[in-house]
Amino acid sequence: MTLGQPGAIPPPEDSVDPGVPWHFGDPLAEQRTAARSAAVIDRSHRGVIAVSGADRLTWLHSLTSQHMTALANGSGSELLVLDVQGRVEDHAVVAELDGTVWLDTEHSRVEPLLGYLTKMVFWSKVEPKDVTDEFALLTVLGPTSDEVLAAVGVVVADGVLALPGGGFARRMSAPDSVDLLVPRAELDSWWSRLTDAGARPTGSWTYEALRVEALRPRLGMDTDARTIPHEVSWIGRAVHLDKGCYRGQETVARVHNLGKPPRRMVLLHLDGSQEVLPEPGAPVTAGGKVVGRLGTAVLHHELGPIALALLKRSVPVETELAAGEGEDAVSAAIDPDSVPPDTGEQPGRAALRRLRG
Repeated sequence: MTLGQPGAIPPPEDSVDPGVPWHFGDPLAEQRTAARSAAVIDRSHRGVIAVSGADRLTWLHSLTSQHMTALANGSGSELLVLDVQGRVEDHAVVAELDGTVWLDTEHSRVEPLLGYLTKMVFWSKVEPKDVTDEFALLTVLGPTSDEVLAAVGVVVADGVLALPGGGFARRMSAPDSVDLLVPRAELDSWWSRLTDAGARPTGSWTYEALRVEALRPRLGMDTDARTIPHEVSWIGRAVHLDKGCYRGQETVARVHNLGKPPRRMVLLHLDGSQEVLPEPGAPVTAGGKVVGRLGTAVLHHELGPIALALLKRSVPVETELAAGEGEDAVSAAIDPDSVPPDTGEQPGRAALRRLRG
């Protein structure tokens, strides 16, 4: 385990990232390295589900938000499992490689996600299996990450590449980021090879800070039981609009064609005078009225304390906000560059208006 590596600082007891290093002594410098050169992060607490069988793509296509039948061998994507009202239940990052679909997700969601998939097998030729004990995830971040990876014999231009000895390398939409799913028994060996090749050891703090800066939501942190995909920018990336016949699809189509989501995810800049950042799920208020929900809050190496938040769509960008409750509340301001652009009248609304004359 990389927690035994020199300088590794364990996460707080209540961390959502248990069992992996939080940082290696200088979290802000580690973030700068990840932004400017190359860093490696242990994300081996992620859960991993492998789905094999001849029907795996058509079966997952019918159950999830992604166009799985169009997923070519050696490619990656993201998918969601929605409830009947179109609210997000699960999110997973996907790799299709040599007859197996690999899903990595939050460690707390492996059991419920696998339970749902197993329940939906019926007569399909598929076998979903929890392989978390067999495989572990590492992420290499930074503009010089390709040089580090090349030094250990991994060259992945795009998509998913099989690794010798098992597992794969996956490059997707996140800039300067490659995931390595490696045999868990070889985790320390891969860590040493990558750090010897020039990747700086960093922890989950770095990954979370750069994720928040990039406006990438995390299930359970930046979502709640009411979240629909449109609110957190998962349309396009984890939801394919040119498919149907999956649970929750009606809500996805209706909001896309006829309406707008009730909330939107934005980046907040937080007042840094408090030593402790507000927790995910804390209320965001304006003039004493709750207008949203706080997501991940983290100290960033350049931006200072920042957070993702789900706010009511009607909240103006310039509104003075507070994040947290009571004496622990801190002042907050919306980053205007993070506000999703107004796409104007939805196509379905325009069509109805033309029909009505």
